[in-house]
Amino acid sequence: MKTFLHLLLGFVAMSSTFSGVLLLLHPDGSTLNLSTELLNGTPFNNFFIPGLILSVVVGGMHLVAIVQNMKHATNQYTWAMAAGITLSGWITFQLLLIGAEHWLQLFYLVIGILTIFIGYHLKGKWAV
Repeated sequence: MKTFLHLLLGFVAMSSTFSGVLLLLHPDGSTLNLSTELLNGTPFNNFFIPGLILSVVVGGMHLVAIVQNMKHATNQYTWAMAAGITLSGWITFQLLLIGAEHWLQLFYLVIGILTIFIGYHLKGKWAV
């Protein structure tokens, strides 16, 4: 279960950081085949701020969580749960703003929820 948690944290850390940086470099969304029309009705004109949040907040939280888990820090599972909450919050906020547009939204929401549950289980709060 610990290995699976590390894989989830590492995967999200890499994919969110990479995607966020691409959005920062190309705020029109072109490198990820995103249209700025997705942002109609949101506070954003382009993908720069969402890319910044995705790379720094979501990616950063997952990077911290994976490092804490690899170091076997005493609060490693708390960091994992925080990363899962961050990802789940990001996707939920995204769904509220733009709606369900792609299967990856559900995929990452499931990863976020799994991360929370696995972290909670490994923390010893939930014995299965």
